[in-house]
Amino acid sequence: MRLIRGRVDIKAAMRLSLAAALIFFGFDHLITPQRYLPMMPSAIPYPLQIVYFTGLCEIAGAIGLLIPRLRVLAGIMLALYFVAVFPANIRNALYGLDVGGLPSERWYYWARLPFQPLVIAWVLYCSGAWDRLRRRASKRRLTRLAD
Repeated sequence: MRLIRGRVDIKAAMRLSLAAALIFFGFDHLITPQRYLPMMPSAIPYPLQIVYFTGLCEIAGAIGLLIPRLRVLAGIMLALYFVAVFPANIRNALYGLDVGGLPSERWYYWARLPFQPLVIAWVLYCSGAWDRLRRRASKRRLTRLAD
């Protein structure tokens, strides 16, 4: 992490911690996929392959966050990924699924749900995607005002 005038670069620290968590959980998907299978709705075909794919998405996103040229794209793709897996978290809360290594009490899964939007904001902010999206929206607003 770079120091900026004696202070830690917060975005870099956020990126590094998120990348570390994504690598950890991504490899966990690959090593112990059976932990994640109960989260998969029966209507989803190839649940084991989906678990492997989501693990690879997390690892790829983490690597992308660490490469400056890929950082914004990785942030946007990870935000979309977190939106896509949110139904699995809702399913856990509704049905109280027993996922190995996590508490089996339903309150735990309900308590996790409000954090999903925070994780989405986190990845958009620390990747620089938030700033880029704001600049584009501002540019569009200025263009509309000029017309």
